[in-house]
Parts: sequence; structure tokens; C-alpha cells
Amino acid sequence: MKLVIVGVGKLGLALLEGVTTRGMIPAAQIGLLDANVARAEDIAARTGARAVTRTQLGEAERILVALQPRVFPEVSEWLACENVGYISTMAGVSVGTLVRRLGTQRVVRVMPNLAATIGRSQTAITGPREAQDAGDLAFARDLFGSVGDTYELPEHLFNAFTGMSASGPAYVAVVAESLADGGVRMGLPRPLANELAAKLLVSTGELLQRRAHPGLLKDEVSSPGGTTIAGLEALEAAGVRGGLMKAVIAATRRGTELGHDQE
Repeated sequence: MKLVIVGVGKLGLALLEGVTTRGMIPAAQIGLLDANVARAEDIAARTGARAVTRTQLGEAERILVALQPRVFPEVSEWLACENVGYISTMAGVSVGTLVRRLGTQRVVRVMPNLAATIGRSQTAITGPREAQDAGDLAFARDLFGSVGDTYELPEHLFNAFTGMSASGPAYVAVVAESLADGGVRMGLPRPLANELAAKLLVSTGELLQRRAHPGLLKDEVSSPGGTTIAGLEALEAAGVRGGLMKAVIAATRRGTELGHDQE
């Protein structure tokens, strides 16, 4: 098998669909292993992948570990196999911890976000020289490139990337919900307010990609003495900017704490 996906949640399923749709790996060369055996078997039957057992992990060229970090200490014993490369999506679990628990230098640490489910993820990637020499880093780039954009980062920036990009969809969802609540407060029907908020964030994201700095877009929309600048004044008074910054800081620190739990 080219790849075994351990943990077939939303991300594992998104990657399976991404690599098979793009023809990177035939479905028959992908194994699926999940605590919910029935789920793994159902997905395998629908996609042409193979539901596998723990004893078959050693048959894989590479293993993607898409589990919650809290379970890693208890599963690492049976995950460890010889002559296998590993790719981990576990938040806060360092390369050093992966190497120590899996007994190999062929480890790649990645951090995607939920947008992988629609092919628009931002994924950070890092790994040691051994992983690069064995082709594991290149494989991870191709794997996560099938569901979005990839960024090779030094490991000391991973928790910051997690705190901003991986956790970011939740922050932006709160922004969208708050905008919709404001619309409802001023009389818009809820379904319309929700639709407008979602489309507003999508279109604004596309506009931001065409500008060198977010402040440029803000200034374009803000006419002297107009409605937008009045709204921006209210945002500043409410501390929205500082609140979002604190969210990234708090999530980054939590990622560091999760890493300490593995040591």
C-alpha cells in the first residue's frame, strides 16, 4: 500500500477524496484504519480503498496519523513500524516527540485546516533531513497539495500557524455569525442575514488576495464621514481587533501546552 490513513474523520476523508480525484494514488493502494471499524469499512466500500487492521500497518509505505493528540501516547506503540514514513496532523505534537515515540526519523509534521474538506486548505509542513532524503516531505507536499496550498515552515512557527490558520475558521465563523446577528437586529430576515454574511466573507477574501495589505481594502470602503467609518469606530470601541489578536495568541499557547503533554 502507498498510504494508510489512521483516523478517518473529516480530514482523513478529505485527503482520501483529494488524492484519488487528482489521481495521485489509486484508491486500491490506500488503507483506512479507524476506531470506528464500521465507518472505515463503509468509506472503503464507497471509494475503493481498503479497510485494514493494525497488523497490516507494516505493509504501508507511509502512514498518515490523523488522530487527536491526547490519544497518541497510547496508540504510538502499535503505530510504530519499521521502514515506514509518517505524516502527522496532530496539533502540538513536535517532530522530536514523533521521532521518540515512533522510533524513526522519517516523520513529517503537518498542520492543515478544515478548508481541506473543500480543497482550499492552508497546510504547514516540516520534517528532518531523513524525511526529506526518503521523499516523505515531497510526498506530504503532494498529498496536502491535493486539498489546498502548502507552506514549508520552521517548526518553531507551527504553533503560531495553528493558532491563526488552523483555528482561524472558527474565529471567522464567529465574525460571520456576529454580522448576521447585527443584520437581524436591524430588521433583516435571519436566512438572508446568514447568506449575506457568508458571501461577504468569501468575496472579501478574494478581494484581499488582490491587495498588498488588508488596510488598503478597509480604506477603499471607508468614505469620509460615511457609514463604514462609523462602523469601524464601533469595532475599535468594542475591542474587536484586540480580541482577534488575543484569540490567536491563546490558541498558539494552547498548542504549546498540548506539546508539553506529550513529553
